[in-house]
Amino acid sequence: MEQIKRWNVAHVYKEKKLLIAINCIASLSIFFFGYDQGVMGGVNNAKGWLGDKIGRIRALAFGAAWAIFGACLQCSAQNHVWMIFARLINGGGTGVLNAVTPVWATETASHKSRGQFVAIEFTLNIGGVFVAYWLEFGLSFIDGGASPIRWRFAIAFQIIPLLVLFIAVWWFPESPRWLAKVGRDEEARYILGRLRGEEGDAAEIEYQDIKHIVELEKRTTHGNTYYHMLFGIGSGDLHTARRVQLVVWLTIMQEWVGIAGVTIYAPTIFRSVGQGISMFLAGGPRLGQNHPEGSTVATSAGAASASFIFIFTSVFGATWLTVPLLYPAEIFPLQVRAKGNAWGVLGWSIGNGWLTLLCPVMFSALGEKTLYIFGACNVLTIPIIWALYPETNHRTLEEMDLLFASKSIWVWDAEKNFALLQEQNPELVQTTHRGHHYEMDRAIKIDSQKPTVGITGDVAAV
Repeated sequence: MEQIKRWNVAHVYKEKKLLIAINCIASLSIFFFGYDQGVMGGVNNAKGWLGDKIGRIRALAFGAAWAIFGACLQCSAQNHVWMIFARLINGGGTGVLNAVTPVWATETASHKSRGQFVAIEFTLNIGGVFVAYWLEFGLSFIDGGASPIRWRFAIAFQIIPLLVLFIAVWWFPESPRWLAKVGRDEEARYILGRLRGEEGDAAEIEYQDIKHIVELEKRTTHGNTYYHMLFGIGSGDLHTARRVQLVVWLTIMQEWVGIAGVTIYAPTIFRSVGQGISMFLAGGPRLGQNHPEGSTVATSAGAASASFIFIFTSVFGATWLTVPLLYPAEIFPLQVRAKGNAWGVLGWSIGNGWLTLLCPVMFSALGEKTLYIFGACNVLTIPIIWALYPETNHRTLEEMDLLFASKSIWVWDAEKNFALLQEQNPELVQTTHRGHHYEMDRAIKIDSQKPTVGITGDVAAV
C-alpha cells in the first residue's frame, strides 16, 4: 500500500466512476493514435514487452514521452531524411501506447463490461482521425495550402493530448493483474476492491483467481520472448503460438475487409463511380461512367456508390473496428499479455502497409472492381471466424488459459474441452460467479478419465 501514492485517483473514485476515469485516460491514448493516422498514416513499432516489464502505467508514460519527442522532431524537420527518422522515432512511442493501452483497460474492467468500455475507447480513434482531417482542411486555406504551417502545425498539434496523457496517467492505478504478477499483492487487493466494490468478497475472490492463474502460468511456461511466443516454445498446453497466429491474422483481416481502401483511397473510390454486401454494391454502379458527367444517371450512380461506402463504414465501425483491437488484449496469458497485444499491432501494421502499397495497383488495373475483392474477403472471413476464434464475451481473463487448452484448433473442440475443464475444476474458472474461495496451495488430482488442471502441472486438454 505504501507504493500507491496519496494523490492516486483510486483513493477518490471507486467502482464505475473509477472505471470511467481509467477509460477516459485510455481513450486519450487511442485518440492520439487516430489523430496520428489521420495526419501521417503511421509507422508503428510495437513495444509490448515494456508493459510486461515495467508495468502498464510506466509504459504509457514512457510511450507518451517518446511520442512527444518524435512529434517535436517531425514538426521541425528540414528535409526528407530528417522526417523519415523522426517518423520512426514517433512510431516507437505510438507502438508502446497501442500495445499497452488496451491491456490496461481490459485488466481493470470486469468481464461483464470489458467489451463495452474498450469499444467506447476505440470510437475515439475515429474521433482522432476526424479532428486531423478537419484541421488539415482548415490549414489548407493558409497561403493557398503552400505554407509549411499546414503540415508543421498539424503534426505539432498531437503533442497536446500526449502531454495531457503523460501528466495525468501518474494519477491512475496500476493494473491489479500486473501487480499480482510481480508480487505486490496488497496493492492488487486494494485496487481490485476499489474497482469491484469493497462490500462483499467479490474483489478477494477475483484476486485469488488471478493468483492461481499466475502460479499456473509460471509452472507451465518456460520462456516468454517473442520468439518463444511465435513458435510456442515452452508454452505447453497454453498454446501461445496459436493465439499469436489468431491475433495477427485477425488484424490483417481487419484491413482486408476493405477499410484500408476506403480510408486511404476514398477519393479514388468516389471518382470510380451490411459490410460485405455494401462492398459488392459500391463496386457495381459502373453505369454512371457510360454517361456524361452531371447527367441524371451519372449523378444517381455516384450517389449510390457513396451511400454504400457510408453503409460499409458504419457497419465496420460497429464490428470490425473494435473487436480485432479488443481480442488480442483478452486472450493471452497474464505473463505475456502486453507482448501478445503487440502481435495484434504487428498484424494491423502488416495489413495496413500491405494494402497501402497494393491499393493503387489494384485500382489502376481493376478500377471499381477492386471493391469486389474486398467484398469477397468479407465473405471469406465468416467461416474463418466461426471455426477458429473462440468467443471471449462475458468470460474472465483468467478463463482464457482454459479456453485455449484444447489441442485442437477448432472452436467446437475448444468449447467442449472448456466445459469439461469447468466441470472438473470449478474453483479455477467460476470463483467470480459462485463467490467461492479456494486455497492457492491446493493441487487438483488428475483423473485419468477426464481432463483436469493443477497448479503443479500443465493444462490438460482433450
